[in-house]
Amino acid sequence: MNANAPSRRALVTGGSGDIGSAVCRALAAQGCFVYINANANAERAQVLTDEIERAGGKAQMLAFDLTDAAATRTALEEILRAGAIDILVHNAGIHDDAPLAGMTHAQWHSVIDVSLHGFFHVAQPLLLPMARARFGRIVCVSSVAAQLGNRGQVNYAAAKSALHGAAKSLAREMASRGVTVNAVAPGIIEGRLAAAAFDAEKIRELVPAGRAGTPAEVAALIAFLCSDAAAYINGQVIGVNGGMI
Repeated sequence: MNANAPSRRALVTGGSGDIGSAVCRALAAQGCFVYINANANAERAQVLTDEIERAGGKAQMLAFDLTDAAATRTALEEILRAGAIDILVHNAGIHDDAPLAGMTHAQWHSVIDVSLHGFFHVAQPLLLPMARARFGRIVCVSSVAAQLGNRGQVNYAAAKSALHGAAKSLAREMASRGVTVNAVAPGIIEGRLAAAAFDAEKIRELVPAGRAGTPAEVAALIAFLCSDAAAYINGQVIGVNGGMI
């Protein structure tokens, strides 16, 4: 970011998770005012907010449920009163794994609701203000599961791969207004979910790099895509997966 430019305002959904937290830190380090969205983990998001502010950054915890369209719009209307949100990182997502033959309607809909419907609920109100400002950066956090598929994750892979099409289409709609829309698809990344699902031997088997990635490595790419320097990168799906695909 240009040191003389006004501070950007960024909203990160799912900001309390391992990747989301790293993204919030990276954007704050770039000088952004970061709104850290959380729902079930609002307390963890507040701890992160306090951490960023102690380090000299600017952040605010913003608790709302992305699956609730009315609650999301109310929260966004409040922060839009101060002007456009320049950056949206849609990182929120949940797992509820099962083979499709045994998957319940609730498992299917809950995963789709957070990743896909949540994207619509949070992105749509921000678009016209971005267009009027002639600047915007939108990054959807997807998954290697959307590119390769994964047993037991038909719902999750469907939700995340739908974001690829949404990002590519929205990029075409918004490019002339200075708004870029991209997706980042992490592979196996260190954190609570990976630790529960993969041991070191399995990671070496699956990942050519022989290790899990770090949240900071994912966040570094996202922070770059949100910068002024990434203005000509648009409508892309970029993997961060150690060579898995």
